[in-house]
Amino acid sequence: MAKPVTLVTFVLPSMLGHWGSGTTEVRVFAVADSAESSPTLGAALHTLRRTHPTLERRLCDEFGGIRRHISMFVCGENARRLGGLSCALPPGAEVYVVPAL
Repeated sequence: MAKPVTLVTFVLPSMLGHWGSGTTEVRVFAVADSAESSPTLGAALHTLRRTHPTLERRLCDEFGGIRRHISMFVCGENARRLGGLSCALPPGAEVYVVPAL
């Protein structure tokens, strides 16, 4: 069986748009680890690491986790409350990136 894949849109604040190829929306595919699981935020960030490495370094720490001063919202909920990098992403998910003020 094929692994599930979903298109994920990272919606960035304008201050991070420079790192996202000059746009405030970056789209990547997230691939699940197995045919029985769902694509996760971690999988989307893994793809982002390959396609936009400078942006990914602004969002993730040296251990691959979400930086403390960055919040990511999936379907209106803080991803940290949904399991962090293990947060399952629905088809066509939008991930809003919000830096601390």
